[in-house]
Amino acid sequence: MRAAWYDRQGPAREVLQVGELPDPTPGEGEVRVRVSVSGIHVGDIGKRQGWWGSTMPFPRVVPHGDGAGTIDAVGPGVDPARVGERVWVYLAQSYRPFGTAADYTVVPAHHAVPLPAAVPDEQAAGLGIPGITGHRAIFADGPVTGQRIVVTGGLGAVGRAAMAVARRGGATVIATVRSADQIDEALAAGAHHAVDTAGGDVAARILEATGGEPVDRVAELAFDANLATNLEILRYNGVVATYATRDAQPRIPYWELGFRNITIRFLSNDDFPEAANEAAATDLTAALVAGDLRYPIEARLPLADIAEAHELLERGSARGRVVLDLLTS
Repeated sequence: MRAAWYDRQGPAREVLQVGELPDPTPGEGEVRVRVSVSGIHVGDIGKRQGWWGSTMPFPRVVPHGDGAGTIDAVGPGVDPARVGERVWVYLAQSYRPFGTAADYTVVPAHHAVPLPAAVPDEQAAGLGIPGITGHRAIFADGPVTGQRIVVTGGLGAVGRAAMAVARRGGATVIATVRSADQIDEALAAGAHHAVDTAGGDVAARILEATGGEPVDRVAELAFDANLATNLEILRYNGVVATYATRDAQPRIPYWELGFRNITIRFLSNDDFPEAANEAAATDLTAALVAGDLRYPIEARLPLADIAEAHELLERGSARGRVVLDLLTS
């Protein structure tokens, strides 16, 4: 099969290779997926670069945890009727060496989610890491019906999913975006209200959007940078569910948080409870089918251009998702 891989960590053009590898064979409880589109997320970039102190867990890695395609073989214990089923996959390269940047990937059967015909492959292909993270940020502490939820970075990959599932779950969603010209886009993507961070006094404008009522939960993109704002807007017993930070060792105002019984929930996609992953997969698929979740696709490149695709994400120059099309040469 055609595949991209790296045998050491480093810059994309120095370590990524494209060539031929043996076709994988599904084992017990696994399926093999003929990949049509491979999604790329910042986490894939981090693993390849060695960010956050990560090291090479395997001598060779085929990158990317997310993708979409068709099951073409099943292992023992899997219903043979699944052959031919369109699916999106998640955690393909989590504690496993070979992800979706290849003609074929093998995953546990429950990590291959049936994909209804109405959903294009490129919409589902990048859903796993950001979508499941966004879902977990919203629902890790229970239902959100009637709650006020702030989603920071609402137009990011995680933010779009978080907004969609929070709104579908009955919450009032307030998104933050970088600039005023992104407000309408955030509203179209599912927010009830949107506040641009460039306009100053973000906390006051969030509370203005809620009619002065504190918020119940924040799905947080920048834990360190937004901690002071969150202290201003959160109710007692509120929650910050955070999946990223700029400063890896931020100062935390212990007593301010403690006296208000605020929960800080730290999230890392590789290790969510399996039941949470499966609930997220169901809800996210439903959101795609309903049209409540849509990702702008900035670039769809062939496998041979994987280094360019990684660099687009690293530069932050893409205003939408970057995917690899495995069906083109």
